[in-house]
Parts: sequence; structure tokens; C-alpha cells
Amino acid sequence: MTVQVQHLPDGRLHLNHGPIDLICEAWGEASAVQAGYRRAVARFRTVLEELVAELPLLRRENAVLNGPIARKMAAAVAPFRPAFITPMAAVAGSVAETILAEIAAPGVRRAYVNNGGDIALHLTLGSSLTCAMAQGGHVTISADLPVRGIATSGWRGRSWSLGIADAVTVLAHSAAMADAAATMIANAVNLADHPEVLRRPAVQMQAESDLGHRLVTVGVGPLAPAEVNRALGAGLAAARDLAARGLIEGAALFLQGQVRTHGQMLLPKEAELA
Repeated sequence: MTVQVQHLPDGRLHLNHGPIDLICEAWGEASAVQAGYRRAVARFRTVLEELVAELPLLRRENAVLNGPIARKMAAAVAPFRPAFITPMAAVAGSVAETILAEIAAPGVRRAYVNNGGDIALHLTLGSSLTCAMAQGGHVTISADLPVRGIATSGWRGRSWSLGIADAVTVLAHSAAMADAAATMIANAVNLADHPEVLRRPAVQMQAESDLGHRLVTVGVGPLAPAEVNRALGAGLAAARDLAARGLIEGAALFLQGQVRTHGQMLLPKEAELA
């Protein structure tokens, strides 16, 4: 695998290395933006090797980690214990934060790094960014909000989930924290032993999964509206608890045409589902 660097026609920077795929964009003084992109490329070349060096430890709950990204991942998931969670729950957000830190500098007014839907934000006074959501609609983050990370999780996403949410999008102080929180809330949107929910041991789906033999969701059939309401209610309770603890600023939970929101997650009318 080689590092792929592409400057897109619209000015965005595309970085790819194996499973890591980033879209970066910045606004500000041209020289500051281009210097930030150069730093981002240089740092990105080291990311995958850094993570692979500690990958077995990153799949454990309480391992001692050394690399800067690994330590960021561990710090992000620690507040969610004693519930089961490994540093891998924060890998995408932590990588996005790491690369954003190279771009954000004097002269850059705003910027983002999008790692497969987990987004780290840089906003200076008076600036804002509008981000599309996985289930439709968008959310606008302004600099005066304490939100610098957005992440989405769910059984339809690129990672395995213990729950049945189509998607859970979370706003938090950092992308790493949003990543971990989205995982936990999506796991909480659930119906135990429901005949329409198909599950498999994680190791059968991905041999090296950090979830081991825990059952992950691989299919969800039609659910009665009351069942959808119950599953979303469980996830909303988890989101409210995390917000009360200061871990998230907002969340939007989606399942089979229903949506629940909490906190700073104010969706425009077009994002409401029938």
C-alpha cells in the first residue's frame, strides 16, 4: 500500500492509505492553507504505520499505549468505561483530529478533515461550517458552539455495531470523543432477541475484530413503529446521560423512518423523517 495524495479540482485535499481515506478542506490566506496542506501530507505519511505498530493493543480495553494517536484514542474512550469499549471506537475521529492539527494555523479561518464521515473541525471567531448528515439533512456548526467534532455510527456503517440504529450522529468537543460516543449510543439503540434482527459473532465477520465473539448486527427487518420507538428511546436515554456528563453536545438517532434528537442537534425541517 502506498500513500495517495490528490489535490481535487475544487481545491480539496484527498489523502488515502489503505483503510484510511480523508477529505480535507481549508479556507483562509492562500499561503497558510497551502502550508497546512503540506504539513498534513507529511503527517499523514506516518499515520498508518504508527497505528499498525500498536494494533493488537488498540483492540484491547485497558492496554498501555505509546503513540500519540493511540493515546488520543485511549483518552477518548476512557470516560465510557466500565462499559465495553476499546480504543478502536475512536480511531477515525482521532486520525481526523491529528491531521486537522497540521492544517489549523494562523491564517486559516476554518477547516475540516472528514475521515469517512467522522469529522474534525477548525473554526475561528465568526466562522461556521455546514455538514451533511448520513440520513439526510444537515447541521451547521458555528464557532461560538463548543463543538469541534462530528461522528456517525450504526449497523449500516463501515464498522460493526452491537445495536440496530440505521445511524447515530453525535456532536462533541472533539472528533475522537464524538466517534466513541456515537459508537456507544448506536449500541444502545437495540431490541434484545428480536426475530427481525440478524446477528453474527464479530470474529465471523472480521477475524481480527476488537469485538471478539460479541454479536454484531448484520441485518434488520421491518419493525413495528412501537418497537422502533422503544429502541430509539433506549438510545436517547444513553445520549441524555452522556450529555449530562459533559461528553457530548448533541445527538440525532435514526431508525426506520423515525428520528430522535437531543442537545445542540437542531435539524432543519428537511431532515425530519416521516
